[in-house]
Amino acid sequence: MPRSTFVRADDSPAAAGNPGEAAFFDVDNTLMRGASLFHVARKMYQKRVFTLREAAGFAAKQLRFMLQGENLKDVHSVRDAALAFATGLAAEDVRILGEEVYDEMIVSKIWPGTRALTEQHMRAGRPVWLVTGTPIEVASVIASRLSLTGALGTVSEVSDGLYTGRLVGEFLHGPAKADGVRVLAQQEGLDLDRCWAYSDSYNDVPLLSMVGHPVAINPDARLRRHAREKNWPVYDFRSGRRAATLGLKTASLAGAAYG
Repeated sequence: MPRSTFVRADDSPAAAGNPGEAAFFDVDNTLMRGASLFHVARKMYQKRVFTLREAAGFAAKQLRFMLQGENLKDVHSVRDAALAFATGLAAEDVRILGEEVYDEMIVSKIWPGTRALTEQHMRAGRPVWLVTGTPIEVASVIASRLSLTGALGTVSEVSDGLYTGRLVGEFLHGPAKADGVRVLAQQEGLDLDRCWAYSDSYNDVPLLSMVGHPVAINPDARLRRHAREKNWPVYDFRSGRRAATLGLKTASLAGAAYG
């Protein structure tokens, strides 16, 4: 039975005060430094699921991602390897692995500036959803630990409590992210013209273009150019050029001007 692409955090506070509005955040290089999927692979190596040589390959891709931005070939390579290695693993074990990955590797890599934006949206009464290609098990842990509304992520097939090595639906990336948010908006009664979206990657232009308030965070070169052409707000927390406490106010004003 296919599971939902999105998961609502069990302890997420109820949003109120701005019906129809929400904020959608990419995870990798937007909410956190580096790629969450690579940390999943690293944790799997620690549990001796694969070899040191394979782990070294993942580490090289992670470094390239941090320095140059998202490379779709590398992302697909790590995704395919993770699916293959996860085949036969118990779903409950992977859920626990997600908790360990967050506590040991992800929590220290959250960008304070982006975190401040999520908090300000929540205080304003807007639901905040993570939208990421990382496994939903990991994405939902991040959302829960940060007290966000929930997460949309890539879903792997489970049969008799074990992973089959196949996906349920598409890898949540590029246009698939926009499709997932569109479905969520319909189910949640959201007006996308009154919503925000944040990403670092040009591959997420379909998602950014469908909301009224698109914002580029730590953008790759192509997204930076595109954002400037479209007069979208651009924040780069990697260099500290933007103060986190000013982020939402400025983004809101610029987004309104763009709209």
